[in-house]
Amino acid sequence: MTRSMRRARMLQLAGAGAAALMALSACSSSDDSSTTKSDTSGMSGSAAPKLSGTVTVFAAASLKESFTALGKQFEQEHPGTKVSFNFGGSDTLAASITGGAPADVFAAASPKTMKIVTDKSDADGTPATFVRNQLEIATLPGNPDKVSSLKDLTKSGIKVVLCDKTVPCGAAAQKALDAAKIKLTPVSYEQDVKSALTKVELKEADAAVVYKTDVMAAGDKVEGVEFPESAKAINEYPIALLKNAPNAQAANAFIALVQSAEGQKVLTEAGFLKP
Repeated sequence: MTRSMRRARMLQLAGAGAAALMALSACSSSDDSSTTKSDTSGMSGSAAPKLSGTVTVFAAASLKESFTALGKQFEQEHPGTKVSFNFGGSDTLAASITGGAPADVFAAASPKTMKIVTDKSDADGTPATFVRNQLEIATLPGNPDKVSSLKDLTKSGIKVVLCDKTVPCGAAAQKALDAAKIKLTPVSYEQDVKSALTKVELKEADAAVVYKTDVMAAGDKVEGVEFPESAKAINEYPIALLKNAPNAQAANAFIALVQSAEGQKVLTEAGFLKP
């Protein structure tokens, strides 16, 4: 083979090699593009869905201030959501839920009132205790009757208000009175703790047995008096997603906020005890 023929052959092979390299590069580029597209699609598919709509929370009256604050925080963190609250006596709320009232979350002031809901299979999953609460005596500002114990509530002329025995604060008060071996005849039984406290704030009563959290929330409208028997009547507060929750996804997110370190900080600052 002549030198010119060998040169032509080498050029031919070089051209073929370059073409093969270009084809391989194109194939590789196509594969990379396909992988990137697939990966991006997978990432967007796994992204947390955006929460929206209203979360309806039925909660014990004693949670009003702290849950209202947490509700506002939740709405700020999740634009497009709204937290709607129904505060009241836990037994009344439980009866409404078992009666078919539409709600997403139930936060009760005692396991006993939560059991009303779970016994009817109206809770989704097992309720979790998220805080505890302790009783105090709320008196008029300055404590003019010099109340320092449960026994002092039996003094002649002192008008005392208690929560009804069917609601958690009333059941806890009765437990404390039994521990102190004291019989007390109140001027009225109220359907929730806020109603009992309001009687003192309006000076319609001289004292009421309520939660420490409610005394704190009232500020200078009342004065709180601790008593040792309260340690034997601490209420646990359970929270649960409801079975037919209209907005279960957002409801779960609200429950997570309540149980988070951030949520617990709000609750403990309001006077609640850790679970």
